[in-house]
Amino acid sequence: MSTLIVLGFDGIHTADEVLNKARSMQKEKLIDLEDACVVERTKDGKVHIKQAVNLAAIGAASGGSLGALWGTLVGLLLLNPLAGLALGALAGAGTGALSGALTDYGINDEFIKKLGETIPPESSALFVQVKDMTEDKVLAEIEPFKPRVLRTSLSNANEEKLKAALQKAA
Repeated sequence: MSTLIVLGFDGIHTADEVLNKARSMQKEKLIDLEDACVVERTKDGKVHIKQAVNLAAIGAASGGSLGALWGTLVGLLLLNPLAGLALGALAGAGTGALSGALTDYGINDEFIKKLGETIPPESSALFVQVKDMTEDKVLAEIEPFKPRVLRTSLSNANEEKLKAALQKAA
């Protein structure tokens, strides 16, 4: 079962830095990220959301290759495999990109937008969906960024432990 943790930061690019740190910790097997998202709120109050997984690009790539395969097969039947390859790749990439853009994976987009509007201007938030982590080592790595726990799906007792561990460092 995965856990959702939302951390707030004072700097506008701090959440990006922490996400990069989390990705490097993932390579070291200290944390297993399922999904992540960075929200930045500019001085004028505009909210910018950066998804870690670009589903439209993934859908276009997989749809393009699958479309090329089917297009080639149909083209062989019609004695024009090159045209079938090209048309199939274009159609597959288009439908793959559309389906990827319409798919909501991981953290709910509406939840991200609503919570993003509540963070103060010139600050950022990091939304992470975690499968597993080595808590003491991960917390030690992110403590210098002075995170605030905004929301979690942890039990109240575990959320208080997390808040206490992060406040101890501050």
